[in-house]
Amino acid sequence: MLFFDIKETLMERSVAEGDFSAIKEITEDPAPFAAVLSTEEWRQAKARFDMGIELDPISNLRMTKAEVNYDSLTGSFHIPDQKDPSASGTSFAFALDEKGVVFIDDHGMAEQIIRNIQRTKRFRIPSLGRFLYDFLDQIVKNDLRLLEKYEDMLEDIEQAIDSGHTENPTSQTNAIRSDLRKLLIHYDQLIDLAQELEENENGFFDQENLRYFKLFMNRTERLYASASSLRDYTMQIGDLYKAHLELRQNHIMTILTVVTTIFMPLTLITGWYGMNFRYMPELESELAYPAVFATCIVIIIGCLIFFKKKRWL
Repeated sequence: MLFFDIKETLMERSVAEGDFSAIKEITEDPAPFAAVLSTEEWRQAKARFDMGIELDPISNLRMTKAEVNYDSLTGSFHIPDQKDPSASGTSFAFALDEKGVVFIDDHGMAEQIIRNIQRTKRFRIPSLGRFLYDFLDQIVKNDLRLLEKYEDMLEDIEQAIDSGHTENPTSQTNAIRSDLRKLLIHYDQLIDLAQELEENENGFFDQENLRYFKLFMNRTERLYASASSLRDYTMQIGDLYKAHLELRQNHIMTILTVVTTIFMPLTLITGWYGMNFRYMPELESELAYPAVFATCIVIIIGCLIFFKKKRWL
């Protein structure tokens, strides 16, 4: 159970384990607060926060969302794993009102984000809205680098296809497309959550702080657009590979056609002289064999020159 006062920096309060009586003092303090509780701690302490809501079990959370209640705003975060966005990810819930925000987390993700804010941020005008903006910002802080990594991977695949040094890249591009699809869902849900916060239906945030949610929403929309472009890129790479495959097959068919065309007159000659008629006067000539051989060579060279001029070779 962790409690932080949102002041110029996040000031951690010393609260004894299981001392739920301190909650009243914290919620009555003029400074907004942020708290991290486990599911069991929230079950025991939720009445003391006076938010009047029930949250779904964390094990059932599979999306990022926010819901407006009469005297609170509740929701959940589902954060993909940066190393494998297609994996299950990490989920935790939250509840907030004008006094502060409570994160219900059994995995330590919310605490890790808050510790990062405590270590790296100072607030000129402390407020709950500004803290939530920094919290949201920490969630997508490294996503641009992740998208750049996917872009580099796709460019490497494209270069390998162009140089002819790759096997079928379908499985690799499909894996990247699956990761990007998960990220697109994640960004879409974050945008919806930011819109809900910006709406400020219960008036929990100062009007001048609503711009932070708009700022975060704009940033997430750019990430969404980048991920969407990369997803289209994976499809283009698939089309590029098919085009190169068809080009290679066409080249093979061209070579086979050229070879067949060259050997057709040669086959005619060998078939003609393979009939073994008795009266074929050239069979008695000493120059017949060299003449036929030279004719075959001339036919081959002539066909190669013709095909070269037609750019079939």
